[in-house]
Amino acid sequence: MKPAETRIAPDTRVKLSKWDAGDSAIVGKEKSDARERLDDYRERLETLQELLYAEGRHKLLVVLQAMDTAGKDSTIRHVFQGVDPLGVRVASFKAPTPHELARDYLWRVHHHVPGAGEIVIFNRSHYEDVLITRVNGWIDAAECRRRFRQINDFERMLAETGTTILKFYLHISRDEQKKRLEERRDTPEKQWKFQPGDLAVRAQWDDYMEAYEAALSATSTAHAPWHVIPANSKLARNLMVSSLLIEALENLKMRYPDPAAGAADTVIV
Repeated sequence: MKPAETRIAPDTRVKLSKWDAGDSAIVGKEKSDARERLDDYRERLETLQELLYAEGRHKLLVVLQAMDTAGKDSTIRHVFQGVDPLGVRVASFKAPTPHELARDYLWRVHHHVPGAGEIVIFNRSHYEDVLITRVNGWIDAAECRRRFRQINDFERMLAETGTTILKFYLHISRDEQKKRLEERRDTPEKQWKFQPGDLAVRAQWDDYMEAYEAALSATSTAHAPWHVIPANSKLARNLMVSSLLIEALENLKMRYPDPAAGAADTVIV
């Protein structure tokens, strides 16, 4: 089943209220069939990742951004479940250290980008520097616009040097977030994830939506598109992300390297 349109075209003014966070049409009538399809996607992704690693030419950067509980960690676990860890890395970006703050905000990001043959997943990313900073008033509107331009230039440079960039905003509704936060609070095995600070960020929901809309509008480009992924349904979210990753890798038209000279005639004793 073809996923719903998720890509934000360049120069589009985004209004997230117009995107249905509960869209689960990709799942279809039977969840069991959808889970089988997800298993097939995992097998295909495993094959493509091995081919990417073997060919050693292309690079893939996957950016995951979302409000809390939308499932960044879960997406990584379920979508990349079968891939070879030799060719996949996850980089998580938390509050910058004093050492990082002494440098430009992209400095700590650049050395995590993928090398040839690698997939790198950013669990949060350089976009934190135009989201949390904007919401909390740590940068003004002029600085925010400068950073949008700098981020576009940074991502263009990566694209022009062989990196395919896919950026996913996992779109969860406020009501669904409430449900998941309550589940964290009330489930002993999940209580370690629940922090009082989560509620302070939730209270800034409208400000974050505005900040995300500005970032998605300003930085969805031909070379580094944003995709809005409905995330109220975890299964739909995983199917959509998997499908888009497979499409991007297949478009690279990769092939295995030729065998070493004389390899076919080598006698193994």
